[in-house]
Amino acid sequence: MRLSAWDLTIERGGRRLFAGLSFVADQGVGLIVTGPNGAGKSSLLRALCGFLPLEAGGFALEGGDAERTVGEQAHYLGHADGVKGALTAGENLAFAAAMLGGRSSREAQRDALARVGLAHVIDFPARLLSAGQRRRVALARLLIADRPLWLLDEPATALDAAAQAALAAIMQGRLRGGGIIVAAAHTPLGLDGAQELSLGAVEGAAA
Repeated sequence: MRLSAWDLTIERGGRRLFAGLSFVADQGVGLIVTGPNGAGKSSLLRALCGFLPLEAGGFALEGGDAERTVGEQAHYLGHADGVKGALTAGENLAFAAAMLGGRSSREAQRDALARVGLAHVIDFPARLLSAGQRRRVALARLLIADRPLWLLDEPATALDAAAQAALAAIMQGRLRGGGIIVAAAHTPLGLDGAQELSLGAVEGAAA
């Protein structure tokens, strides 16, 4: 499986973030998108999900489901964790499973939360969790539904050293299973053999 993108051009607010961007992300190899604020890292991930339009170019998931868009085959984790405070940690995962067609059982919820060190908060309302714990609940959603492509925007935000190590292990496991990860990051994510896609800043542009 391979994610291929060619001649991508993205504009926001009348400003061009980048033009003519092409890259390939192969299964089993992480692609880390780097660059200063305003270079378009977040916009690139959102465009791959179908949340932002392209001015030019295109992309495809070769070897994926031809009947589904790239966004429909991807897990997207943005800056906002998207965790619902009125629900418990487990209920947040059950909600995600219902939306994504994943595993909704109590056992699946506990297993996913255990992978991020949070099995003990399965029945805690998310509003009572710290920012780092909420981020880890968001990461646990990646484990509830099996999707070949992970698009992660600064996934280590608000995570302590132990949680960052758990995240690295989860991502390495996804890659060993034949998945594809494209992650925007300012700091190393601990992905062995990862490739880098560096974006240059455009003056006055927003990320």
